[in-house]
Amino acid sequence: MKTILVTATEESTGKTAVALALAKLAAERGLSVGYMKPKGTRLQSNVGKTLDADPMLARDLLELDAEMHNLEPIVYSPTFIEQAIRGRENPDEIRDQVRESFEELAEGKDLMVVEGGGKLTTGGIVDLTDPAVADLLDAEVLLISKYEKGGDVDDLLAAADDVGDRLLGVLFNAVPDASFDDLETEVVPFLEGRGVPVLGVVPREQSLAGVTVDDLSAELSAEQLNDAPGDAFVERFLVGAMSGDSALRHLRRTKDAALITGGDRPDLQRVALEAPGVKCLILTGGFRPPGAIVGKAEEKGVPVLLVQSDTLTTIERAEDVVRSGRTRDAETVETMRDLLHDHADVEAIVGADESEAESGDDSSDADDSDDESSE
Repeated sequence: MKTILVTATEESTGKTAVALALAKLAAERGLSVGYMKPKGTRLQSNVGKTLDADPMLARDLLELDAEMHNLEPIVYSPTFIEQAIRGRENPDEIRDQVRESFEELAEGKDLMVVEGGGKLTTGGIVDLTDPAVADLLDAEVLLISKYEKGGDVDDLLAAADDVGDRLLGVLFNAVPDASFDDLETEVVPFLEGRGVPVLGVVPREQSLAGVTVDDLSAELSAEQLNDAPGDAFVERFLVGAMSGDSALRHLRRTKDAALITGGDRPDLQRVALEAPGVKCLILTGGFRPPGAIVGKAEEKGVPVLLVQSDTLTTIERAEDVVRSGRTRDAETVETMRDLLHDHADVEAIVGADESEAESGDDSSDADDSDDESSE
């Protein structure tokens, strides 16, 4: 049996989508595939229990007959972290728990896909970082990284050193068009010259890079004050706490952004509507803007969303929506499956190629024909 641990140099790199998409691709190649996320980090309440949503999604998409306490043996919650720091969690017992759950899930499987925590170092307080998990489960490590500039390679090399000999390779995900050529022609050869295999360079796909204004509005329980369409994608947020002139210079340099500011800042709202990269206004504190602002925004096709929460709370919630919205449903996993099929060495990662599945189909046909001829 082969085991792959999918981890990342930082949070929000598309780790869940990659892990589940690889599992689907392996299943399509005829492998029996299992999944596990030892440390649940993306927590939400579910029927009175705090659980990670990623294993729940995996169980549905991969049709796994597995219990949640095995798919996610450690709920890496703030309470758990506090207890561990106070010495009330036993690292040896935790490791035994993870190993036992893994062995139960792996029974009869050709491939186990293990998803890491939020980032490579998550779990250090109980001696269970992702490299430690790889050692515990005898897993090869697929390291996911983003790339926008040369300096990003520093973090990648440091992560590769942490993983050590278990490194299967690196997968660059969500690479912007402007960085693609530089990465393929210069960075990839450099890394491979340093003994770091690169197993894929996946281009940025907008539907995975952000959420639509409509989705954002629904998640924030916002009231839309005009009839502008909400199908534009938002990938980043700007906080309106500057003067109008300096704000305009800054806003003109951004794209696919939402401006979050108080509803009582019409000067800033007016300036934001002059910036083509601002896709919506999110006004906080329940303050309604002047009617002229709402009307101008509608003319320019910019939705105006009103929320009751304060600016800081709104920023935190909005950023969480964008992070979570990238990889958390069947459609986005299917999109990632197609991207990996086209831009990654899937055979090298999962250990099976498409021809094996095809030859399996051919052999079954041959068996049928032999039966018919013998009759």
